[in-house]
Formats: sequence, structure tokens, C-alpha cells
Amino acid sequence: MSRRRRSFKRRNVPDPIYQSVTLAKFINKMMIGGKKATARRIVYGALEDFAGRVKTDSPLEAFEQAIENARPSLEVKTRRIGGANYQVPVEIPSERRTAMAMQWIITISRSKPGRTMAESLASELADCFNNQGATIKKKDDTHRMAEANRAFAHYKW
Repeated sequence: MSRRRRSFKRRNVPDPIYQSVTLAKFINKMMIGGKKATARRIVYGALEDFAGRVKTDSPLEAFEQAIENARPSLEVKTRRIGGANYQVPVEIPSERRTAMAMQWIITISRSKPGRTMAESLASELADCFNNQGATIKKKDDTHRMAEANRAFAHYKW
């Protein structure tokens, strides 16, 4: 096994309908058990429903705005210093911000009972687009935790 780090990142192929890499990553995160066709059907159905809810003619732009609204900028990481554990606020890299927002949207959509996944995903995306809902609350809680522990920011590594 090579000990060298690879200096390149794999590029995702854009999705076939909207030609968006962000949407392709979202579909890959939605996928369970390698069933990409099922994930695509759910996401595309949710995007159409979502576009109808927010009354826009471009579902891709509205989707990207919803993801942007859900992206956190700070998080806390635990750091052990001198026998004590501190929650140290750190800034999140751009790709991880997007990945966290996508994961939160998917997890919260899956946890909503009594609806199809496409319906719950569309409602969560609409909530994110309007800056409300469980995903935005999770983002605000993360920011609040980082703000509360700002005194330990000098322990950043």
C-alpha cells in the first residue's frame, strides 16, 4: 500500500437532467444500497414538488439556494488539553459545509413519518429555501454552540 497522499480529488459526473455536480452529489448521498435509479427518481420528484411549493421556474437554482441557506460556517471540535476537554470552535471548509447541509436535509427528511420520501424531501427543501425548519434550526444550534465556546478559540490547532 502506497504511503503517498494523492494530490487529486475525484470529480463527480453531473446528473443527466440538470447537468449539476451539486445535484449529483446530493443524489449520491440519498442513495441506499447502490440503488441510484431509485435515488434519482426520489430527488427529481422532490425537485418538481419543491419548485411548485416555492413557485419558481428554475428548480436547480432554488435547490442551490436551499443548500446555501442550510450550510453552516462554524462547528465545534473536542480538543483535550491538560486533562480537560474543550469544545473549540473551528471554521468549516467549503466542501464540508455543503456535505453537512446535504446530510442534515436528508437525515431530517428520512425521520419524518407518514409521508413518502419525495414529499418530505420537498418540504424540507422548501423550509431551507425559506430559512426555517429543522435543518436551519440545526445550523443555528451549531453556530450557537460555537459562539458559546468562543473563549476556547485560542486552542485551535
